[in-house]
Amino acid sequence: MENTNIDATHNRPDGDRRIDSPVLVIDLPTFIEQIKNEKAWEENDRNSITVFKSDKMRILLVALHRKAEMQTLRPENILSLQLLKGKLNLKANNESTEIHKEQILALHEKISYSIKALKKSLFLLTLVE
Repeated sequence: MENTNIDATHNRPDGDRRIDSPVLVIDLPTFIEQIKNEKAWEENDRNSITVFKSDKMRILLVALHRKAEMQTLRPENILSLQLLKGKLNLKANNESTEIHKEQILALHEKISYSIKALKKSLFLLTLVE
């Protein structure tokens, strides 16, 4: 396996970081501070950063302001959502589920869903192929 890095971008000029290696330690407090201090968090209803990415799995750290919504109508992947802070509402299969701090939600592939932040929220979103 080869180490994979993400190069700096316009939004993250200091963004050169490793996102895949045989062993990768993800420093969540550092990433949380980073996305909450970026212009995207100030100007939009959300911000996120990819903290791990391989051919089969991706982990994103996502921050949503209260009332922010995100949805996927044609999901391909199995996913898990681990709520670190806040409160979310997930709608899928004609059901509505509240997700509270320190809970994990798992969802099979090909299930359309929407997520709404009931409070300012922070979560890990893991997508598996």
